[in-house]
Amino acid sequence: MKLLLDTHSLIWFFSGNSKLSNTARIHIEDVNNQKLISIASVWEMAIKQSKNKLTLALP
Repeated sequence: MKLLLDTHSLIWFFSGNSKLSNTARIHIEDVNNQKLISIASVWEMAIKQSKNKLTLALP
């Protein structure tokens, strides 16, 4: 299955946020699923980080 992760699901997954449903987490963790992200998500996270509205564990 191909999964297109939006910005929130990507951040919630990597931060371990409980807002991400267990079903979504299971699908993301499944090594048989292909995970995709949009360049727009990367762009959105970069903008939020530059405005100090998002702090990521890694640069």
